Amino acid sequence: MNNIEREIWIDWMRVVACFMVMVVHSTEPFYLGGEGSLLLSKDNAVWAGIMDCLVRCCVPLFVVASSFLQFPLHYSTDEFFRRRAARILVPFVLWTIFYALYWGEPVQNFKDLLLNFNYAAGHLWFVYMLVGVYLLMPLLSPWAEKVGKRELRAWIGLWLFTTLIPLIRDWVFGAGTVVYGPSGIPRQGLFPLWGEASWNGYGTFYYMSGFIGYLLVGLYFRKFVGPMNWGRTLALAVPLYLGGFAICLGGYLRRVWATTGGVFPFEGPVSDAVWWETTWCNDTVGVAMMTVGLILLFRKIRCSGGFYRRVLLPVSQASYGMYLAHMAVLVLFAGWFGGWIGTSLGFWSAPVTILATAVSTFVTVGAAAVLFRRIPVVGRWIIG
Repeated sequence: MNNIEREIWIDWMRVVACFMVMVVHSTEPFYLGGEGSLLLSKDNAVWAGIMDCLVRCCVPLFVVASSFLQFPLHYSTDEFFRRRAARILVPFVLWTIFYALYWGEPVQNFKDLLLNFNYAAGHLWFVYMLVGVYLLMPLLSPWAEKVGKRELRAWIGLWLFTTLIPLIRDWVFGAGTVVYGPSGIPRQGLFPLWGEASWNGYGTFYYMSGFIGYLLVGLYFRKFVGPMNWGRTLALAVPLYLGGFAICLGGYLRRVWATTGGVFPFEGPVSDAVWWETTWCNDTVGVAMMTVGLILLFRKIRCSGGFYRRVLLPVSQASYGMYLAHMAVLVLFAGWFGGWIGTSLGFWSAPVTILATAVSTFVTVGAAAVLFRRIPVVGRWIIG
């Protein structure tokens, strides 16, 4: 598509979401460490929440972008899957092999790959989720072509209710139990609601929960949301984003103080960090609110000049490869900036370290991905 035909705001949103992912992963060393959760100071605890919550809607933004551009399908199911396989699966397989060799014990890593991604490269979970969303697109496309505004709103409203369920579980049952899966990775025990039981995880709202909602949100914006002036955009976007941020951050801080009693440093099992993250998971209401708020703002972007054509567009086109590759570089920058800055800046040490790590990773990986993508044939296999 040429620049006139492209949805320019989607390119801007992709690039910003890619940077937001790197901020998320740059923040993790400030509440995770060793074999579990680790908060070295009150400042680290507060800044970890602020920085992470500010950008937690990054992954939903990617799903909305895919939905807006591809849903309902523009071509046959066979062609859709061929295109997606070449664009998504080939680079994913190559980078999965790379991480299996790069971190940990290669033999065990390749055995684990028979069942799941390598947990050392935890960011690869995103591809599994994305493939699941793509599998649903052909099934739902005939309905998406015909659905009306009122009906789609009703389905989105039902999905929004499901974003409250993780919080309802927490409010009603507390932190709950934690069960451990492959390689010791914890999963919070789910207390049964609305048809769920120990022998049945498929409750009433199971099929309407999760990332399917962001597929519907992208469809709604594509079909039914027209241009808005800046006044109306800000009146909707700012309260949505700030309200969602407050829900995410407030829940995180409440859980941290409930766990630590306000005494730092604190070290505990990784299940503590799993509980702290409850209110900023992708399927929670705060993240959904922030996602919609940012979409409204991004839709106002019309900048398509020289910077867009020469810099932002190539980075947007390489953003998937940047996502796959960034962790290999980010851990190096995180260690370097963490050791260099340490606590020398006092209260500001954590945010400066996080931003320095994220910006350095973004620039390095972005430049490399854009250059690699220009290599004929091979570049697309590596970067997508």
